[in-house]
Amino acid sequence: MAPPERPLRLLVCGDVEGRLEALFARVRAVQKKSGPFELLLCVGNFFGSAREPEWEDFRGGAKKAPIPTFVLGANNAETAGHFPDPGGCELAENITYLGHKGVFSGASGLQIAYLSGTESTQEPAPAHGFSARDVANLRASLLSAPGFKGVDILLTSPWPKGIQAFGNSTPGPVQSQAPGSSELVSLLAASLKPRYHFAALQKLYYERLPYRNHAVLQEAAQHASRFIALANVGNAEKSKYLYAFSILPMASMDPAELVKQPQDVTESPYRQPWGSKGSASHLLPGAKGEDTELASQFFFDLSRKPKGRKRPAEGEGRGKQQQPPRSRLPPLPPAACWFCLASPQVEKHLVVSIGSQCYLALAKGALCADHVLILPVGHCQSVVELPGDVVEEVEQYKAALRRFFGSRGKRCVVYERNFRSQHLQLQVVPVPQQRCSAEDIKEAFLAQAEEQRIELMEIPEHSALKQIVQPGTPYFYVELDSGEKLLHRIRKSFPLQFGREVLCSPAVLDLPGRADWRACKLAPEEEAAAAQDFRRAFEPFDLPQED
Repeated sequence: MAPPERPLRLLVCGDVEGRLEALFARVRAVQKKSGPFELLLCVGNFFGSAREPEWEDFRGGAKKAPIPTFVLGANNAETAGHFPDPGGCELAENITYLGHKGVFSGASGLQIAYLSGTESTQEPAPAHGFSARDVANLRASLLSAPGFKGVDILLTSPWPKGIQAFGNSTPGPVQSQAPGSSELVSLLAASLKPRYHFAALQKLYYERLPYRNHAVLQEAAQHASRFIALANVGNAEKSKYLYAFSILPMASMDPAELVKQPQDVTESPYRQPWGSKGSASHLLPGAKGEDTELASQFFFDLSRKPKGRKRPAEGEGRGKQQQPPRSRLPPLPPAACWFCLASPQVEKHLVVSIGSQCYLALAKGALCADHVLILPVGHCQSVVELPGDVVEEVEQYKAALRRFFGSRGKRCVVYERNFRSQHLQLQVVPVPQQRCSAEDIKEAFLAQAEEQRIELMEIPEHSALKQIVQPGTPYFYVELDSGEKLLHRIRKSFPLQFGREVLCSPAVLDLPGRADWRACKLAPEEEAAAAQDFRRAFEPFDLPQED
C-alpha cells in the first residue's frame, strides 16, 4: 500500500504565553470552518512567566488539546522547569515538547528541524538557550545526510538576524538584539534551506517575500524559502498569531516542481554577509565538519519506541515548577501516517489479517495476486526499531505465510527497504517452487546487485538484524525461506524498486513491466475482491485471534 501524494494541512502558532483556552478555542473554530488539520506547531513562549492556572487543567487531564500539539522549549529561566527532559517528552495529553534540538520526521516524509531557546554565549548553554556548538551539531547532522537538499520546515523562537534584507517591507519595531533575533539562527536557516521558517518572540506578524537559495546563473536552481513570524495569542493589536497552510513533503515532490520560483522571489537575506568570508560561520565550532560524528544524536522520528530517558544536563529541567517526568515521546499521530492501522488513510479494504501487534495487507500495485505486506499496527520505521513483542508477532506471521505458501507449492521472499520510507513494510512475495530454488533467487539478487554496484553481504542465519544494524541506519534486507539473509547498508542513493526488479527478472518470476508498483494498480473493487479471496484461503493458517 503506497501512500498517495496529498498535501499535509498544518497550523503554526506564535507566543502562547499560557493562554491555552484562547488558543484552543481559535483552533477549534478554524478546524470547524476549514479543517481538519493534522498538527499544531508552537514557536516562541508557550508558557507565561506567571503561575499557569489554565495549564493545570491540561496537565492534570481535566482538559485536552483538540489537535496534536508540538511545542518548542523555554526561552527564559522562569519557564525552564516546565520542560523536564531536554530530549523531548509528553507534557500533557496531546501536547508534546519536541526537545532542545533535532529533526521531527513525519511518516509522510515531512522533515521539521527545530531549535529551542534563545542564543547564548555560554558553553554549554543554559536550559533555556542554545550555543554555537548546539547549532553546529544540528547543522552538521543534516548536512551530512546523503542527498540533503533542505528541510520542509524550520522552527525557532528567535528571528534570524537580517531577515528583512531584500524583503518587501520593514516588519515594524523589530528588536535587532537578542532575544528577539539571532545571528546563529541566520546561519542555521542559510544552511538548512527550509521551505518554511517560523519564529516568534517579537509580538508581531511578519511574512517576508520568498527568497532564493541559489545564485542565479551560477548555481543549479533550488527551492525557495518563506519566513513567517507570528504574533502572541490574544494580542491587543489583533495581529495574526495562528497560521494555516498546506505542504507536500519535499521527499515526494517532483524535482522540477520543487524548484519552481515564485514570481515575487527575492535574493537571500543571508547570502551577504552570512555566506561570505568573515560571516557568522566563524562562530561555529566544527564548521569544517569536525562534529559530523555527532549527527545521529539529533535525529528522532516520533515513530521510534523510547530507548529510555536521558539524564538532564546540569541545570536543565530544574526549577520550582518542575513536573514529574512523563513518557519520552508519544507515537506519531495516526492520522499523519498512511500505514498506522488507526489512520483514516489506511486502505482498509486491503487488510487481510489483524493481530495484536501487526497486521497483513495485500500490497497495492502487487507483483502477483498474493503479494502481501506485514506491518506493525503502531508506528515504527524499521525492523531494527521494533519492540520485542512486535518482533515476536512478525516472526509468527512470517512462519504462517511460509506454511500457507508452502501448501500451494510456493516459497516466499521477504524483503525490507528502510530508505525513503517512514512506516515499516515487510514485503512478502511468493515464488512458485517449480520456477526456481532459494539458491537461484539468492543468485539473482547478487547478480543484479553486482550489476548496479550494490554491495550485498550475507549475514549469519541465526543473527537478528538489530544485532548488526543500528537504529536510524538506512538499509535493504532480504530473507529467503532457506534461512539465508542478505543485507546492504545504504550510504548514498539506492534504486527504490530494486527488490521488485530482481523478483520481476527472468531468473525469478519473469514479469517484465511490473517493477513499478504504479503500473500494476487495480481498481478498488478489484483490490477488495482479491483481499477477500486471500483472506478466505489464508484463514486456516492465520494467527489465533484474541477474544
